[in-house]
Amino acid sequence: MAQPTDTTVSIPVDDIELEGMLDVPADTQGVVVFAHGSGSSRKSPRNNYVAEVIRDRGLGTLLFDLLTEAEDRNRENRFDIPLLTERLVAVTEWLWNRNETRECTVGYFGSSTGAASALRAAALLQDDIDAVVSRGGRVDMASELLDDVRAATLFIVGGNDTQVLELNHEARDRLTCENELHVVEGAGHLFEREDELEEVADVAAGWFAESLA
Repeated sequence: MAQPTDTTVSIPVDDIELEGMLDVPADTQGVVVFAHGSGSSRKSPRNNYVAEVIRDRGLGTLLFDLLTEAEDRNRENRFDIPLLTERLVAVTEWLWNRNETRECTVGYFGSSTGAASALRAAALLQDDIDAVVSRGGRVDMASELLDDVRAATLFIVGGNDTQVLELNHEARDRLTCENELHVVEGAGHLFEREDELEEVADVAAGWFAESLA
């Protein structure tokens, strides 16, 4: 497998810049963009582990901050799903304008509230997004746009995360695109045990490898 190019990037969006980490194998066909949950960032250990497993399948990854440090100090911004969706769409368009990624298929990996922005962005961009993986997603925060999602969508939920599991079942029933729900037995919302996160990463990487090839 070709070695990835690991690039720290500043992504201009409107009048601000978002910090990110872009890793793109030279021969990759697809890139997975991460949308983290509230209070998290591009430095999230869980998301970075998942990203590493995805890169082992030959795909690129982009982890970035949905908010600037100043914006993140206002807790309300963390739950402004329309704003976060706009940021995700803008970052995706930026990715398509880069030489090394302009021909790549794109998928989203969203965690918790980040899954809502991932699904909403996929609904807005429709056929331009090929896959979405939601990890413990607050998918109810994207309910009004679920009918418009065209990307192959995988819901990953902990078996003990009962409320979120119910919300994901309801969301799955709304989708008309290819979709699956994977339950990690015994796991809570954060998939805290090592084997639980390994299962999340393996299942997500397999979904993206198949959908973005």
